[in-house]
Amino acid sequence: MPQYMYPERFFNSYKIALPLLVFVSFFVSCEDDPKDKISKLPDTYQVFARQLQTVLHPVDTNNKKYARTLAADVWKAYVAADFAPVWFRVDYTPNEASDKLVAELEDIQMDGIDPERYNLSAIKKIKQKLDTTKHNTLNDVIGLDTLLTRSYLAAAKDLLMGQLLPRKADSLWFHVNDSVWDAPATLAATKGVYRTLDAYRSDVPTYALLRNEYRRYYKLVDDTDLSNAIASINYQKKPDSGMLENMNYVIKAELPWVQAVENDTINEAKQFVMAYQRYCGISATGKLDSNTVQHIATPVPDILKKLSANMERVRWMQKQFGDLYLVVDVPLMELFLRRGGANAMHMRVVVGKPERQTPSLFATMANIVINPNWGVPPTILKKDVVPGFEKNGKKYLASKGLKAYDKKTGHLIKTSALNVHNMRQYAYKQAPGDANSLGYIKFNLPNPWDIYLHDTPHRDDFGKRDRFLSSGCIRVQKPQDMALYILSDLEKKKYTQEKLDDMIQTHKTRWEILNTKIPVHITYLTAFEDTTGKHIQFTRDIYHRDEKLISMLK
Repeated sequence: MPQYMYPERFFNSYKIALPLLVFVSFFVSCEDDPKDKISKLPDTYQVFARQLQTVLHPVDTNNKKYARTLAADVWKAYVAADFAPVWFRVDYTPNEASDKLVAELEDIQMDGIDPERYNLSAIKKIKQKLDTTKHNTLNDVIGLDTLLTRSYLAAAKDLLMGQLLPRKADSLWFHVNDSVWDAPATLAATKGVYRTLDAYRSDVPTYALLRNEYRRYYKLVDDTDLSNAIASINYQKKPDSGMLENMNYVIKAELPWVQAVENDTINEAKQFVMAYQRYCGISATGKLDSNTVQHIATPVPDILKKLSANMERVRWMQKQFGDLYLVVDVPLMELFLRRGGANAMHMRVVVGKPERQTPSLFATMANIVINPNWGVPPTILKKDVVPGFEKNGKKYLASKGLKAYDKKTGHLIKTSALNVHNMRQYAYKQAPGDANSLGYIKFNLPNPWDIYLHDTPHRDDFGKRDRFLSSGCIRVQKPQDMALYILSDLEKKKYTQEKLDDMIQTHKTRWEILNTKIPVHITYLTAFEDTTGKHIQFTRDIYHRDEKLISMLK
């Protein structure tokens, strides 16, 4: 579904003085005729409805640029509500729903979103006046009712789809948010019974963990002892006892669940440092090197910004992942195949180089290929094969096991016919075998970017900490284990390791079409759940995408 394009500062024009919204235009379709609906309302609501229509100025919506605005959604909500007040009773006193919305707008801070984006302070001040006034004017009621409606719909949209258009913040983000935008209609249908904003939050487990982590750090903002300890920390080759004490204080405050265990070779202090290093996504050496000290000295507000940015990324994705799905977190360089809320498979992966970054996308695993051919994609042809041929000629092609084919007929081209002038006009393929770039197994995810998961002959790469080494596709650490799990456990086919080994030895390509379509989420989260699923762990920002997103969220 397309993103709702609300003006970034649509609340800035609001003032506390009443009446509100007199000069605000709303967008209506020409077929909406509210007269019949108004006549069916109670007398008090009929007065409200008629006055409301003088405030909600109709504007022709044939122009498509108005089709997805907040103003249009506010109009739809009141049309669905027969122009009755949403947040007030018949006697013009605020209902319980208005109190619940105020409380939820205060709590939206824990989603990394500023409540003032929804004019919370103005709402509270106006509401306090109306709560203590015996006879509220009609303009007062209309002003607050419409403002609450706007705030609710804007907050619901931000939680469901994100505050920003993803591609403006990340040019390689291709996830599709398939959420159904029904907030205007459902708000009207509640008839004063509040539909919580939590209904619009992501159901992906990562989101709840990120939100809990944000809440935990938010409480630490006012810890002056922690702030002072962080401010005092700087790198020293041999830190004194005071510096060590401050660093230890920070680690224990930020990781209260970590407990030291008896160990003859690793003392308690080193255990805590190693736990903190793992939490930050850096090498767990136990040494207080400059990188570790820099992380310990990170102010709490900076950590909150990172958590906020990652919650925004989760909001850009599907609201629910379902019972079975596969997720690859690119900066973590790990893969999780989840079934029934648990990890059925977990392994390391190799992702794209910084100059050939793996995009974030959603696709469905359609088939598994045993002994795949490898067709050289255009990028690799341009950046690797052509330069290699120009440097070493036919020897380069032979060393890579590449053969040239006519793009139209598919006929094999003799190597002797190739030269630096004509080689670009042919397609190049690598036959199945031990040296094939895709290894023995390929997991196809049809998508416009030709990104897929696959085996690799470079098995030693999985032992490395830096695994951003591919040309964009994702190399998996345990391809045969994953293939066997999918084919035997999910597809219920008679596959064993012995059978798979025999197939591989034939070097003949075999396609296994999957009846079980596995959703695959390739994402870029620099804060992701750890293997226990109970806590968040941070990762390195390997493609340096956080800074731009954090800046835009300001």
